[in-house]
Amino acid sequence: MQIIKKYFPNLSAKQLEQFGALQELYGEWNAKINVISRKDIESLYEKHILHSMAIAKFIEFKPNTRILDIGTGGGFPGVPLAILFPESTITMVDSIAKKIKVAEGVSEAIGLTNTDFAIGRVEQLKESFHFITARAVAPADQLYKWTQEYVDSKEEFNSKINGYIFLKGGDLKEELKAVKQINKKLVIEEVSLSNYYEEEFFETKKLIYMF
Repeated sequence: MQIIKKYFPNLSAKQLEQFGALQELYGEWNAKINVISRKDIESLYEKHILHSMAIAKFIEFKPNTRILDIGTGGGFPGVPLAILFPESTITMVDSIAKKIKVAEGVSEAIGLTNTDFAIGRVEQLKESFHFITARAVAPADQLYKWTQEYVDSKEEFNSKINGYIFLKGGDLKEELKAVKQINKKLVIEEVSLSNYYEEEFFETKKLIYMF
């Protein structure tokens, strides 16, 4: 938890309590349903929770923002975002039912009331969202193809234009070039997470914003 307090010193008592409960909860769920690698569960706060929270360093979602988290797995970045932005709605979707069961179980245990869950492919959704997030799920061009109709283009009230915020790693040049081939008008920003965090883990990690 110290690493969370280091970068997010202004969390409320309730948020600190919710974040503090995650190690034990994910440990218990992971023993039943393996959603996080055994070695990573020990560094849950750095490699999963703080990584997810990088989105909050980039944008502070305003109340009533609707966010879709694709391929959420056990709830990343969805659960940390739901804790950070209790007045926004986070919809977490994954094609694997047991992973959604973990995200749902953790959310319920810490008293989140701003989360929705869907099992299946993202193309089956019938809603629109202000922002779509994903963390190391699929290439950006695939994510864009699957979801371009789900971004709400009419209702804008955040500091950033509605669009996509992906957490990725490594060299993304070819991947982002493929997105541009689908839509040449798309604006793409690449932010190094080492701008936000000093730990070695984040040196190769990126935030991709597309709109």
